Amino acid sequence: MKLRIAIIVLGIAICSGSTLGGNYAKRKEVQDFIESLCKSDGFDKTELTRLFSRVKYQQQVVDAISRPAEKVLKWDDYQDIFLTRKRIAAGQKFLLNNRDALVKAKNEYGVPPSVVASIIGVETMYGRYRGSYRVIDSLSTLAFDYPPRAQFFRSQLRQFLLLAREEHRSPTEPLGSYAGAMGYGQFTPSSFREYAVDFDGDGERDIWNDRADAIGSVANYLARHGWREGQPITMRVEPSAQSGAIFTDAIRPSMTLGQLKSEGIATDVSMKDDTRVAPILFEGKDGPEYWLGLHNFYVITRYNHSKLYAMAVFQLSKRLEDFSATADNNTNP
Repeated sequence: MKLRIAIIVLGIAICSGSTLGGNYAKRKEVQDFIESLCKSDGFDKTELTRLFSRVKYQQQVVDAISRPAEKVLKWDDYQDIFLTRKRIAAGQKFLLNNRDALVKAKNEYGVPPSVVASIIGVETMYGRYRGSYRVIDSLSTLAFDYPPRAQFFRSQLRQFLLLAREEHRSPTEPLGSYAGAMGYGQFTPSSFREYAVDFDGDGERDIWNDRADAIGSVANYLARHGWREGQPITMRVEPSAQSGAIFTDAIRPSMTLGQLKSEGIATDVSMKDDTRVAPILFEGKDGPEYWLGLHNFYVITRYNHSKLYAMAVFQLSKRLEDFSATADNNTNP
């Protein structure tokens, strides 16, 4: 009896798996999606139907999005991925090879070269891992075969089709991550349309292959989200006996330095008491770490809504800043 039940269950699973994807163009929800795009954005129904008949379901995409590193790792493990000697060395090389574009981005957007380089380093290892999935496949898989976030990915799929039309790209051409993020900086389609820039003036916004465009686009993204030039990102502090519970996972600045001082926490005396911060707890290799996320820390989390991500970008940027300072000293008489 148990064997029979197992066989039946396995058969159901196989049948269910076989219905995923299929010919997307023949699925009712996809046809409804096509109709909505034709009405709202003036797409051609025949062309979209032909496009979705060529879309392929990607089980690996569903598997990957179900276990993002930010959800399953703590800081003591997460930092081992992004603060390696290999990534730091690649970042140093990226700084040297793209100095002009990075300096131009700092002058135009106020974002330090080390921060822009760090985001590109964390996202794609400086372009080494830009993604190998067709964006149309990954977004369609998540839009129609991943119910937990179907609404979000349907909106991104629409944004991608608009992007392809505006940028005169075939929608089957661009490659990206399992979640449809693209290029050196891993922009979502909506972020591309809003924040990508033609930074080298060649008439094309190419974040896939043009490092200057990628650098300018990342800097523009941070600037548009409120980056404050010359301001710090975060600082480490020691909690007082009564203040430990203040430090949480919340990343939005919600307390003032004055309030923290009243709790017995020593902070940077050069900063005003009304400076708003987020007291954040990290599980480090030697135990709990207590940090204050400042405004620019929060801006970094607009790129990826994770305290681990923002801390990795910050600490990688500090290592690259040290390298930049040394390089500048060696080149100046």
